[in-house]
Amino acid sequence: MQLMWLSGPTGRIQTISITSSTIVRATLALAVFLVVMGFLLNLLGLRIAVEHNPELARSLGGVTTESEQLKMESVYREKLDSMNESMQGTIKEIKQLESIKNKFMEIAVPAGFKEKGNGKGDSLGGPLVPLKSSDTFFRQPLDVEIKSAEQDVIHLHQVVVSMQTQWQDQLNWLHALPLGIPVGGEFRYSSGFGVRHDPFTGQLAMHEGIDFSAEAGTPVISSADGVVVRSAWDASYGNVVEVRHGEDYVTRYAHMRKRLVEEGDHVVRGGQLGELGTTGRSTGPHLHYEMFKNGKLINPIQIIPITSG
Repeated sequence: MQLMWLSGPTGRIQTISITSSTIVRATLALAVFLVVMGFLLNLLGLRIAVEHNPELARSLGGVTTESEQLKMESVYREKLDSMNESMQGTIKEIKQLESIKNKFMEIAVPAGFKEKGNGKGDSLGGPLVPLKSSDTFFRQPLDVEIKSAEQDVIHLHQVVVSMQTQWQDQLNWLHALPLGIPVGGEFRYSSGFGVRHDPFTGQLAMHEGIDFSAEAGTPVISSADGVVVRSAWDASYGNVVEVRHGEDYVTRYAHMRKRLVEEGDHVVRGGQLGELGTTGRSTGPHLHYEMFKNGKLINPIQIIPITSG
């Protein structure tokens, strides 16, 4: 098959032969052209989508722009910085909790017992209980893990704050109980509670407290937080101070050389009440210490640990 047409001013006849091989070559050329154009148009469309509609680009091709990637990294960095700041605050609160625990142990555990717990022996044992760790971190999206970590940090903070409040309440309660030694220096436990020979008459008599012998002027301190309900002179007790504590405890400090508090004063555990002496019915410098619970006399040794002597 041939096509003929006139070309130019001279009317020259042009011809072209159309064969099957020519048709095949033209079809292949057209197909290649269409494929190349389709590829170029796809790249152009994806580029436009990336720049103007990142969400569409991500859904179509799973790609993000550099600016979007930087923005995502910035968001993650801010979240991590926020969690780090929260963790630092929680660490400080844990240290405060440890401080409260140490104060708690100072009150609740006798000194002799604590000293026995300071060794670092090599005789150790116990069943192996491996720590549990999560293996899902790399199987979940990063933003999901960060959100989960944020919740963990918040929960940890809440637990620590709750524990700190509970321990502080317990510490305040212990501070209000007469668990402390009433002498702020070296002493000797010289006389116990109960029946004894009276040092003046030699006859059997009831000794309603315990005696701490020490040098005159040694600080006499409150065994717990409380309020002074008596600060006076007494013929038998000499200079005497009485303090009311929590749980309806009352302590009495007698034979002092000097009183340093007045009735109505608030005192703290370890706060000085006066100076040890030998006033009243006394044979030498010592502190006579009595304790009452709900108005009834009790043996102080049942409450306080005597570790010096």
